Amino acid sequence: MPQLSIIVPTYCEAENLANLIPRITQVLNDSAISAEIIVVHDQSPDGIADLCQTLSQSSPLHLITRENERGLSTAVIAGMDAASAEILMVMDADLSHPPETIPELYFALKNQQADFVIGSRYVNGGSTDETWGWFRKFNSKIATWMARPFTTVKDPMAGFFALHRQDFLNAREILNPVGYKIGLELMVKCRCRNIIEIPIHFTDRTQGSSKLSFKEQINYLKHLKRLFEFKYRNYAYFAQFAVIGCSGVVVNLMALSLLLNWLNRPVAIAVAIWISMSTNFLLNRNITFSYARYAPILKQYLGYCSSCLLGAFFNWLTTMVLCSSITYFEKRTLLAALIGIVVGMTFNFILCRYFVFSKHKTAS
Repeated sequence: MPQLSIIVPTYCEAENLANLIPRITQVLNDSAISAEIIVVHDQSPDGIADLCQTLSQSSPLHLITRENERGLSTAVIAGMDAASAEILMVMDADLSHPPETIPELYFALKNQQADFVIGSRYVNGGSTDETWGWFRKFNSKIATWMARPFTTVKDPMAGFFALHRQDFLNAREILNPVGYKIGLELMVKCRCRNIIEIPIHFTDRTQGSSKLSFKEQINYLKHLKRLFEFKYRNYAYFAQFAVIGCSGVVVNLMALSLLLNWLNRPVAIAVAIWISMSTNFLLNRNITFSYARYAPILKQYLGYCSSCLLGAFFNWLTTMVLCSSITYFEKRTLLAALIGIVVGMTFNFILCRYFVFSKHKTAS
């Protein structure tokens, strides 16, 4: 039974892998760590299968070939599913992560009661290649800042990390990453508290091309949305619901300004309200409550319109009660109306969350 399983996801990285695997093997031999190296590749057309067959003769290498799936995060999960050691480690195949730091990450996790260990670029002693341009650094800093609601570590975007296999297994059924940031997914959903960052020098690739594209940046935003919903539950749903509600005001005013050119005022106001309510429904169905977007749309739409009417009624009722029953609000109608809006929106949200877009109804 190996002490350590090292998972290396790869696609079109044969040139780098030919250098990486011997370096890992040398480090493992020098540090007397019993390990297995699991390379997961998605049928890249650069001869990785033949290369791994050759490398396995001198290294503890196992190859997993995926035929019907692509993506770094799911490749890492596939490697972890196949791993047999009690400590799992992940590193990139492009030589950006120094294999010589493997023992330091391994022993930090094993001996310091840590839940998660990161090979970090941004702690004292860590660094990145001078070839990194300002845009890549800026992009990395923005992505790190956007991850702050989930963790305070310096380098949450790191792809070089280690964790206990049991922690991975405990969270296995709730993992649903999208994009490349599997480390952040594992930190959040494995509920890691004691996280240690080991400084590394992040080396820019010399062979092959980067897989970071605009599509992957969009996937990162989708991933953050999923993590918000996982960690903050109804707070995350309500925040999205409120933002879409505010966007509905803009849609209402724009529609009204156009409709007044063709319709009389009462009809134009009614149609503008209907348009904004419909756009809010579509946005909530596909963004806020995206888990329910495959349920029957007409039934959902009628339920949403009904919840909006009830929300409007409670908005009106709250405003009227405050103005007529509390002296403070008699001359502060706008403040009472604002409170009414919050009450009405909250009531509308509860109806949408648990009835109109109910997960239970979606599942059934």
